[in-house]
Amino acid sequence: MRDVLVIEDQATLREAIVEAISETGLDAWGVGTAKDGLAAFEADPAPLVLTDLRLEEPESGLTLVREIRGRSPQTEVLLMTAFGTVEVAVDAMKAGAFDFLQKPFSLDHLLEKVRKVWAIIEERKQAERERDAHQLLRDEVEDRWAGEIVGQSAPMLELFRKIDKVAAAQSSVLVLGESGSGKELVARAIHARSPRKDRPFVRVNCGALAEGVLESELFGHEKGAFTGAVKQRRGRFELAEGGTILLDEIGEVPLATQVRLLRVLQERQLERVGGEETLDVDVRVVAATNRDLKAEVAAGRFREDLFYRLYVIPLEVPPLRERPEDVPLLAEHFVRRICREMGRSPVTIDPEASNLLRVYRWPGNVRELENVVERAIVLCEGDVVLPRDLPFVVPEREPDVTLGGGFPPLREVVERVERQMIERAMKSAQGVKTEAARLLDLKPSVLYYKLEKYGWNDSDTPPDAQATETTDSP
Repeated sequence: MRDVLVIEDQATLREAIVEAISETGLDAWGVGTAKDGLAAFEADPAPLVLTDLRLEEPESGLTLVREIRGRSPQTEVLLMTAFGTVEVAVDAMKAGAFDFLQKPFSLDHLLEKVRKVWAIIEERKQAERERDAHQLLRDEVEDRWAGEIVGQSAPMLELFRKIDKVAAAQSSVLVLGESGSGKELVARAIHARSPRKDRPFVRVNCGALAEGVLESELFGHEKGAFTGAVKQRRGRFELAEGGTILLDEIGEVPLATQVRLLRVLQERQLERVGGEETLDVDVRVVAATNRDLKAEVAAGRFREDLFYRLYVIPLEVPPLRERPEDVPLLAEHFVRRICREMGRSPVTIDPEASNLLRVYRWPGNVRELENVVERAIVLCEGDVVLPRDLPFVVPEREPDVTLGGGFPPLREVVERVERQMIERAMKSAQGVKTEAARLLDLKPSVLYYKLEKYGWNDSDTPPDAQATETTDSP
């Protein structure tokens, strides 16, 4: 969207106005008729319009003001006229004009008016951004923890306790966890429970931007700082003033940018790219990463001084596989929300399907669970999600033990039942022995002994499950 549309039938004056406004850093362009002006505005609805009162016919400027304000009440209009009377001023205000300039006027006087109205437009934009951010935050805190952090397991209760404690502080926080585990939601929960909750929450995905773009995004830039920098731009730190900034994927930040970031954390000051003015910033920093930053420091890819500036309060978000008891709660939460968003009647999850969700390893964590639940709701027939609606291999049911004729030795019957139960548990647990032991209510050491006794071979375990078991083992 361009900034200022100038509608003036005198070509020389129009060009002078456009050039003067453009030199202030605003993106201005001009047309010569009311018809062209309305067409240009419909194609690119600028937030500020300057129009002459008389174009093709008397009062055409007032008509244009009404048309523009009717289409975009947020657009401000300055009316230019050689017929400056009280009546004209009253009519202009009634039509919705912000102000009017009496011809002839100096360009300095014009620019003074433009700066005044543009400051109001910028304040309104910032207020709208903050309202949108606050509304988004209010929507996400519909439940206790930002609307998405659900759990009653011991690891989650401990995380909730830590969030409550650190929210009131001003210290930097480093949120650690695997992809999809909910690190951003933890950051939002910290902000929502902090004294800064009524100020902006701004997120920057540091891993999605190239180095030069990232610096401009974080610290802003001055006009002419680089090719394409046609006007000054505030960075995310300035936009988050008084609030919280989330530096997501902090481990991806290039070393050169880390130096500038360290200064902001140490001195609470920054300079825009290409600028000389030092700006004070009051922002709480929450960083998040799925990388091992200590290993990155050892490898020389992450500055040690920056690491310790961020590592003031570390919070670790547990992966979903370490809190399987939370899976049914999360699944039901997603069912309610997704059904509401789809506008369909609520569905329930079959107990066997719920158990399959609970024993699955969830390499993609909560994000993967949400996707699986949405897919199941779309594919299920009726109002119940069944095992067949899940994208997992459902283990075939083992046949019940048959005694056969006569009286076989009791020890053989017990061993036969025990072996079948262990095989069933191993398949349900996707080959993860600790989980199978939990299903059987056995100590892991007892299960290992029985697996060896019955000649269980890891080749009976799905390859991906073997890999997961190996990764999780110390």
